[in-house]
Amino acid sequence: MTLPCRVPEILKFFRPVVTLAMGLVLCACSTVDYYAHVAKGQGELVMSRREVSEVLRDPSTDAATRQRLQLAQEARQFASQRLDLPDNRSYTSYVKLDRSYVVWNVFATPRFSISPIQHCFPFAGCVAYRGYFSKDKAKAEASRLEAEGDDVYVGGVPAYSTLGWFSDSILSSMMRWDDDELAGTIFHELAHQLIYVKDDSSFNESFASFVQEEGLRQWRQSRGLPPQDEREKTMDDGFTWLVMDLRDRLKKLYASGVDEKAMAAGKQQTIDDFRVRYVQWRDLDWPNDHRYDAWVNGPINNARLLPFGIYDRWTPVFLALYRHAEGQWPAFYASVREFARLPYAQRQRSLQQWLDSTAQPSIAPSP
Repeated sequence: MTLPCRVPEILKFFRPVVTLAMGLVLCACSTVDYYAHVAKGQGELVMSRREVSEVLRDPSTDAATRQRLQLAQEARQFASQRLDLPDNRSYTSYVKLDRSYVVWNVFATPRFSISPIQHCFPFAGCVAYRGYFSKDKAKAEASRLEAEGDDVYVGGVPAYSTLGWFSDSILSSMMRWDDDELAGTIFHELAHQLIYVKDDSSFNESFASFVQEEGLRQWRQSRGLPPQDEREKTMDDGFTWLVMDLRDRLKKLYASGVDEKAMAAGKQQTIDDFRVRYVQWRDLDWPNDHRYDAWVNGPINNARLLPFGIYDRWTPVFLALYRHAEGQWPAFYASVREFARLPYAQRQRSLQQWLDSTAQPSIAPSP
């Protein structure tokens, strides 16, 4: 989604965070320079990786890295044995980066639109960003788009999936996460390798996010750990709702047909009003918790709103499907594949039907 690239509580929006960069290594790029850049970047990762088993045997490996890599291997094994996720060489190698993020994604929209400027690639389909292995190249592309009048946002990405086209590595940019985020990311990315639908980011991310959440619940249970504290997720969800409400208000403004001067003034007023609503929500529901203040008080434009809502739009549907499959992963994946095979419009209608009936998940609408 970041999406990072984030303040800690908003990482899921940029997993795009995490997975927003997955198309860049698969593309027949529009320019030779861009193709050369991403080919070089992916090639460097492949050439720099070391087998985790080798890193663990290396006496120069520090204790913290050793502990994180050992945990990652345990999560990797759990993913295949207990979650029926792909059993391959992904996340069995390690790459130490010389930077905080592996990729920087550039999001852009027209000045008076919340619709992203799309970039389309073979295999991965169309996505709402363009990824760069170099922060300077990402910033240069952002400057070019800004000069054309677009709203632009650049977000760093700690990890991404190549959808099985390469054996994805554990990256040093992932090491700063806590245990749950590290294990959950492995579950999330392997889910993308299992099922991925071109041109339907909400479906893909909601599916992988459900696998991550349910997989993490089972992972913690298997290790004798208590359930996760729901407070952070509840707060994340509330903040996401506020941001998506802002996006809806801007969408209505942009469709109003007022002149450009009134549109610009209305855009700024709508963003200012959002900041007021945020403070009211924070002080009422989460007094003395200021974790989102930096994001809210920073520059806000259309592009910065794009990653929100991608990861959880259909998660209640996947929970219903999982329950309908009586908690059996193979049966659950089979039902997800049925939806994946549908044409886009029919899939959206069927997902909405399921969403509307999630209060009675045992009653299964037909795809």
